[in-house]
Amino acid sequence: MKALALLSGGLDSTLAIKLILNQNIEVSCINFTSPFFQGSYPERIADRFGISLKIVKLEDDYLKMLKNPKYGYGRNINPCIDCKILIFKQAKSYMEEIGAKFIITGEVLGERLMSQKKDVMRLIEKESGLSGLVLRPLSAKLLAKTKPEIEGWVNREKLLAISGRSRKPQIKLASEFGIKDYPTPAGGCLLTDPGFAFRMKDLMKHSPNFGLNDIELLKIGRHFRLSPYFKLVVGRNEMENIRLKGLALDSDIIFEPENGPLGLGRGEFDEEWLVFSSKIIAKYCDGKTTLSIQSKEIKRQITADKEENIKKWMIIPKNPFV
Repeated sequence: MKALALLSGGLDSTLAIKLILNQNIEVSCINFTSPFFQGSYPERIADRFGISLKIVKLEDDYLKMLKNPKYGYGRNINPCIDCKILIFKQAKSYMEEIGAKFIITGEVLGERLMSQKKDVMRLIEKESGLSGLVLRPLSAKLLAKTKPEIEGWVNREKLLAISGRSRKPQIKLASEFGIKDYPTPAGGCLLTDPGFAFRMKDLMKHSPNFGLNDIELLKIGRHFRLSPYFKLVVGRNEMENIRLKGLALDSDIIFEPENGPLGLGRGEFDEEWLVFSSKIIAKYCDGKTTLSIQSKEIKRQITADKEENIKKWMIIPKNPFV
């Protein structure tokens, strides 16, 4: 008997795997990453248990789903239900490829309010073609019996009845299993972060055909929406300056002051926005400064005084264009 585990690398998925391995079932693992989420070193868990691991990067398919999720967004711009359906569909294909009979996850009933409720769990399984084939060992006794339990592939009595957001039961179980070096809960998906989500909403509104490069740009710098068609990103340190240069497209404008943070302009612009962008960057240079401005079609210098009132242009709720 063989099962496929969805492994994030966190404590819950680690414990779920251990519970199934303890029933002498062979387990293989699959880990999913996206532009908004990376697992907690799943290789370490796979190595610890001596099991195979496949890592899948969700990129174009994920962005397509994000632009128009069938089941909508959560509190910020997180399409948790559609995300789970996408992941489960991919897992189902791999499960069939390797000859596994069912899928196990570290999901805990009620731990995540949007996607870990009984009715939503059933919906996700149905939409992904996995009805009755997803076993959640940590909460199994609180859920309807799955095919692995009905068929006797696993012993339901050796599964658990954990629910809610407290991690005390998992920590206690980890201690019993001698598992000590597990990661603390991280921030998780960026789409659930209010600050990042606001930038994401601005991007989706003004650049609906956004791509992976646009997403990476959202992760760094200070962002300013100067018009519905033009935005400016200003680095906060030397590392971000380097990343901005690396993300620059041929159509972007690079603003490089004599002594201060790099700026990247993206979108349709005119002379007014070149000058105003220079003034915003000068604000972070402690006064009047000369900037080299360069793109595929432009190469010049501008000397600019600092713009005092920059907050209203930042991508925050008070911005008039957002």
